[in-house]
Amino acid sequence: MVVNFIDNEVSSKFLSDKNCAIRTIDMEIETIVKLRDGLDESLSQALDLMQNAKGRIIITGMGKSGHIGKKIAASLASTGSPSFFVHPAEASHGDLGMITENDVVLAISNSGESKELLDILNYCKRFGIPLISITKNPKSSLGRAGDIVLKLPDNGEACPLGLAPTSSTTATLVLGDILTTGLIERRGFTKEDFNARHPGGKLGSILQRVSDLMHVGDEIPLLSENSDMQKVLIEMTSKRLGCVGFVDEKGELTGMLTDGDLRRCLTSKILEEKAVNLMTKNPMTISKDAMVAEVLKIMHDKKITNMFVVENSKPIGVIHIHDLLNSGVA
Repeated sequence: MVVNFIDNEVSSKFLSDKNCAIRTIDMEIETIVKLRDGLDESLSQALDLMQNAKGRIIITGMGKSGHIGKKIAASLASTGSPSFFVHPAEASHGDLGMITENDVVLAISNSGESKELLDILNYCKRFGIPLISITKNPKSSLGRAGDIVLKLPDNGEACPLGLAPTSSTTATLVLGDILTTGLIERRGFTKEDFNARHPGGKLGSILQRVSDLMHVGDEIPLLSENSDMQKVLIEMTSKRLGCVGFVDEKGELTGMLTDGDLRRCLTSKILEEKAVNLMTKNPMTISKDAMVAEVLKIMHDKKITNMFVVENSKPIGVIHIHDLLNSGVA
């Protein structure tokens, strides 16, 4: 009976918690839908200002709006739109000097009446710096000061008290993502551009190209297809990649032998053989521009550990599965 009582208590708590979670989700979805339905030409006007800025996009906001602003600034900066966050309180103590006449300021306040923003608003007006206001109240101090106003839905908060920023900050975050993705499309920002800004971490490794990791020059285990097997064994051992590639008189890749191939065809007379008689002809190859994630999938599916990189049928590099794994792509 005690166990049943505890189980019932846990079940009751979960039901209550789940209902609270569903109300929160539904409220925030409703707010995002209102944001979507309220989009107008001010969005394009804001994107025009941000895209054409000769300087940076400066994000500012106080409290929770500031936290969201930092994320927006980080997203913009990582996708081709130079941007950083300026704390409004710090701005009043010297950081206004970080904002130049070539910049665009994006100021965030749900109510539009954050007193800490006043110095930044006055500074923008004094020096003619374009100001984009994000607020639910276009008639607020922030709304009136903005050259362009991006209106947040006035839909209350998901907080049961109606006080803690919840739905409003979610809407602000989504609006920031809208601006970020809009600029990505306008600028024609590519995966290569993204990789250049994310050289570290999982994203950086996934977006690497074969050319970033392949072995080149003297590191490539490469011989003529007419080489004898003694020479093949020496080449494979010295290059330590577990394979040798073979070329014809035109320098084009015609075959490949791996250490696994050697074990399978090992006989007492193997040294009397020529490479052309034992090699795997027309082996699978890859382009230097292929993504490393693509190569890893091929190696996994085909159960191979090496691939030669070719250009116009001629080998320019070789890549081993360990190169991929060590780069962090897996």
